[in-house]
Amino acid sequence: MTGRLAAISHYINGQAVAATSGRSQVVFNPATGAEIAEVALASEAEVNAAVAAAQAAAPAWADTAPLKRARVLFKFKELIEKHHDELAAMITREHGKVFSDAKGEVVRGLEIVEYACGMPQLLKTQFTDNIGGGIDNWQLRQPLGVTAGITPFNFPVMVPLWMAPVSIGCGNTFVLKPSERDPSPSLLLADLFKQAGLPDGVFNVVQGDKLAVDALIHHPDVKAISFVGSTPIAEYIYTEGARRKGAYPLRVQALGGAKNHLVVMPDADLDQAVDALIGAAYGSAGERCMAISVAVAVGSVADKLVDALVPRVKALKVRNGMEPDAEMGPVVTAAHKAKIESYIEQGVKAGAKLVVDGRGHQVPGHEQGFFLGGSLFDHVSIEMSIYQEEIFGPVLCVVRVADLGAAIDVINRHEFGNGVSLFTSDGNTAREFSRRIEAGMVGVNVPIPVPMAWHSFGGWKRSLFGDAHIYGEEGVRFYTRYKSIMQRWPASIGKGAEFTMPVAK
Repeated sequence: MTGRLAAISHYINGQAVAATSGRSQVVFNPATGAEIAEVALASEAEVNAAVAAAQAAAPAWADTAPLKRARVLFKFKELIEKHHDELAAMITREHGKVFSDAKGEVVRGLEIVEYACGMPQLLKTQFTDNIGGGIDNWQLRQPLGVTAGITPFNFPVMVPLWMAPVSIGCGNTFVLKPSERDPSPSLLLADLFKQAGLPDGVFNVVQGDKLAVDALIHHPDVKAISFVGSTPIAEYIYTEGARRKGAYPLRVQALGGAKNHLVVMPDADLDQAVDALIGAAYGSAGERCMAISVAVAVGSVADKLVDALVPRVKALKVRNGMEPDAEMGPVVTAAHKAKIESYIEQGVKAGAKLVVDGRGHQVPGHEQGFFLGGSLFDHVSIEMSIYQEEIFGPVLCVVRVADLGAAIDVINRHEFGNGVSLFTSDGNTAREFSRRIEAGMVGVNVPIPVPMAWHSFGGWKRSLFGDAHIYGEEGVRFYTRYKSIMQRWPASIGKGAEFTMPVAK
């Protein structure tokens, strides 16, 4: 650490700890371009210390009654509500998204905490009395031990809350490795867990980069890792986890990239479709895994759709995210801004029609900020890189197709299958689309179909690695081990050895 900027470090065994690795990275305010902090990048030894704290705390926490664990989560929920705006302001300061959007992020994370508060009910299993011969059969769901979460920059509060409360509610301990681009909210969450009465070591935070990720993957005491981020990293974590040697294989749920489509049928309400596209494509500057980045215009609606989109994209209120009328803030870093601009140039060179160009956008008083305006491409073909690859920025591509069948075919051929939406007024069209489309989350006249807390989030194809979606009932299954128990007592055991397969009698 240089000493000239605020230092952001780790939280291990119930307390903030000073960094020892000697490595760090600058944290920026995307709206101003200013350096605002330095975040420590953990060494393997620091990761090991966090895992050791979690391992030491695991037996007692696993033996804590689910109702007592739920009471801690109820208190944690109350504290998040109390510090709601503080968390949102941290998000806006380090990520750049507008304050109203950041507040919405906190609420969506809070919903998972509320769900996890019901863990005594969620951990209930089934019991069968007297399956035969005086034998009873039932199941248990038991915690795994130490679990870990590796979370992305675009949701520094919501995604950790997708993971940690469910894992902790199930009786596990947890090590969070947040994004190094916006690390501050992780430490406030740790402090709120402490205030809620969570025992030391149950929730830990290690800041870091790939070194920390690798240390978590290969640590023999880490039983499960949850990840949300890009497909290359998701695939890497899944593959490395599968290679890990030892008696207990690493369990992985890794949510990867997306190229989310919104299909607009000729019978759709055009105004509603345009509103949906503007919010879903340009909200949070397109830095959402559920952002709509492709509008699929079916038949005669294409020209009308583009004509309606152009003035709306040009009129986007791009501001510092703390300004009350802001609709879109900056992107997260200068490097990411340059990457998005390079994609726009690729689209132009490939022959797509750039009808709105967001490059060169300036916000008065924030000339050094990482701002882009909204960009809109028309006549995009599926061979172009701007269609094939995840841009993760405020760029919307319009692909024109002849009919619903062609729209489904285009979407199903893409390597990603995260989320998709259809705008139509016809119930049969919606039913056919929902059944035939190859994506994990489907919206009908809903642009961003993020499941509620008691359902589960996750895509298909190269948008998800591992067998379990995140949070909801699938989250409970991911963070527990299933055990079947059969039991009978001496009075019901017959005389003599039995040499045949047991059957119900």
